[in-house]
Amino acid sequence: MNPNYMRSSLLAAILLLIVSTTFSQNKIERVEPPNWWAGMEHEKLQLMIYGKNIAALKPSISYPGVTLQKVIQTTNPNYLFLDLRITQNANPGTLHIKFSKENKVVLTQNYPLLKRQAGSAERKGFDNSDVLYLITPDRFANGDASNDEVAGMREKLNRSNPGGRHGGDIKGISDRLEYIKDMGYTAIWLNPLLENDMEEYSYHGYSTTDYYKVDPRFGSNESYLALSKKAKSMGIGMIMDMIVNHCGSFHWWMEDLPAEDWINQWPEYQQTNHKKSLTQDPYASDIDKKVFIDGWFVPTMPDLNQNNRLMANYLTQNSIWWIEYADLTGIRMDTYPYPVAEYMTEWTARVMKEYPNFNVVGEEWNNSPAIVSFWQRGKENANGYTSDLTSVMDFPLQVAVESALTAEETWGSGWIKIFETLGQDFLYASPSELVIFPDNHDMNRLFTQVNEDINLFKLAMLFYATNRGVPQIYYGTEILMENSDKPGDHGTIRTDFPGGWKGDAVNGFTGEGLSAEQKEAQAFTKKLLNWRQKATAVHNGSLKHFAPENGVYAYFRTDDNQKIMVILNKNTAATTLSMDRFAEALNGETQGKDAITGAMISLKGSIELQPMAGMILELK
Repeated sequence: MNPNYMRSSLLAAILLLIVSTTFSQNKIERVEPPNWWAGMEHEKLQLMIYGKNIAALKPSISYPGVTLQKVIQTTNPNYLFLDLRITQNANPGTLHIKFSKENKVVLTQNYPLLKRQAGSAERKGFDNSDVLYLITPDRFANGDASNDEVAGMREKLNRSNPGGRHGGDIKGISDRLEYIKDMGYTAIWLNPLLENDMEEYSYHGYSTTDYYKVDPRFGSNESYLALSKKAKSMGIGMIMDMIVNHCGSFHWWMEDLPAEDWINQWPEYQQTNHKKSLTQDPYASDIDKKVFIDGWFVPTMPDLNQNNRLMANYLTQNSIWWIEYADLTGIRMDTYPYPVAEYMTEWTARVMKEYPNFNVVGEEWNNSPAIVSFWQRGKENANGYTSDLTSVMDFPLQVAVESALTAEETWGSGWIKIFETLGQDFLYASPSELVIFPDNHDMNRLFTQVNEDINLFKLAMLFYATNRGVPQIYYGTEILMENSDKPGDHGTIRTDFPGGWKGDAVNGFTGEGLSAEQKEAQAFTKKLLNWRQKATAVHNGSLKHFAPENGVYAYFRTDDNQKIMVILNKNTAATTLSMDRFAEALNGETQGKDAITGAMISLKGSIELQPMAGMILELK
């Protein structure tokens, strides 16, 4: 045999062995998204492939209706990005993505292309007929003690620490769905459930370490999907809390970034300046705007760079993946103004194109309607910015209500704060689509805001249940949970719901151990929210309010089928209210039924108002 032939054959065998060893042992570690669906409106899909030296391989796909249009390499050889086009006639099945080296297939990655659920694109998002129940999962109920701690995850259980993990989970929520439905809530907004493998304060969920995985201490992707299905069967929608502005510093890619500009890098740590007016400020400097957008929230939350197109696609596809996978009815987007503004328009447009009847609410924590209204779809902004966001959290109204309830009724204070704040609704493209709320996971509990006065609590709940917008109530608000001993402390604000843990002396779900006042508040809330479910005038009716006088604020909600009058009395004594002033809204109506007590009230002449109390009158 020719020695040269033997040497060349041996060399070829060695090279083949090296290639086989390198790419069979160093398998692909991640493919994200982990699957997709046939028949999506947007035909383009970008896959992120991660594995050691994967960029040295050449991918190929042969599947009817699917085309590999582009292969993108970054400066990191451990990543490949594949641009696919999946046409409308592509059938569900398994794509076989082959990776070759020197014309030899050395790896094959199976990729699921699933069948969409019937009617998925036409899904209905939350709207004005809903009341959203905001839950911090770690603090609501512990349904599965076996997942309280998970081997290999950094933070362990410590229920005695207000800022620690307490063990609440998905099963705990699932087990309490009957309570949620019975109370009158029709949709659940859960603080983030995705993996948050941080060393501390991981319970709140806002430092994501894996965008495609539910944190095992809450459950699994499958248990989250099961919760969504169970809730939907009970008429309860599921709203997912998402964050595209930042991730957690222990996110898996932080050890091996796809590209240097995957996150916003600075020579030294740079925190955002939180100057939200910069989005509209005609005099703003470039450096101030850059610090606001590219600065980090805290050192453990790397700021994601949506100007990197690969990152932008990754985040958008992740949102769509969760809507499709978990059958969501809405998204609450955290820190909406902090990412690149143009990207947020792109993100919302992509989501709404895929799901035209869906709903997304963005968090713009600012007390000025001029700032908040900037982000809503349909607003004509002076700087030309166009948004596609359907709803925004109404922080200005929350501030006004708290002030109105706690201030003395003098000119410029009290009910006038609400009256004048609502009077600025002309700034919004669609004020009826705003999400309104008395409290949330970042601010003092409602009962603390009103100095633990149950009468003021009831006035607040009456207002939020009957005014324009979509009400959101924080878990435990209905049983007067408070944080008066530690105002502003997040761990205390997010106290465990009593009865969610075995051995709890008090059970808010059954009423056992609740004080008489707590039971009264819970029963009042239940009556109010269940009444609201059928109150069409509150859902979509017009709003007419009358300037507050003598400690009384009144307004009307009217549609073709119903007219109601809401009267809020902050006086500490019984008050006589003349009805003559409301003639234009009453339009000849002479009696009303109290929606809470069922009593019939004559509207001729004047009516007597109980001290520190409100009324909802269904006009007859």
